[in-house]
Amino acid sequence: MIYSKVIHPQILRALAGAGHGANIVIADGNFPTDIGVRPETPKVFLNFKPDVLKVPDVLEGILEMIPVEAVSAPVRDDMLDPPVFAEYRSLLPAGIQINKLTRKEFRNECLSPDTALLIQTGDMRTYCCIILTIGVAT
Repeated sequence: MIYSKVIHPQILRALAGAGHGANIVIADGNFPTDIGVRPETPKVFLNFKPDVLKVPDVLEGILEMIPVEAVSAPVRDDMLDPPVFAEYRSLLPAGIQINKLTRKEFRNECLSPDTALLIQTGDMRTYCCIILTIGVAT
């Protein structure tokens, strides 16, 4: 029996197999899943209907399960924080900064062989994606 609040079997399997330095992408409903990650990257679709579930909802659950050493997220061309960054910061561990990436840089990072899991949500806000890099368990 698992005591975690996250009970999705594919998510649990992917996280169990991911190690230090692996990336977890939590994407909004606009993310192009067919071309946004490598074909062999496990994908979990939680986008049942618009805005269910949202990226921060999934982020909160994933953060309870893994140590995080780095976070990256896309920003608009003006490099200003999207509104969702305030929600991310309220959930992230103390001291973790959000590495701002252009849309192209974000897409390239998602295509990395280090991406161990893509979770697509129904979040319909733009620039509402995040990459978590798994740290070392202490």
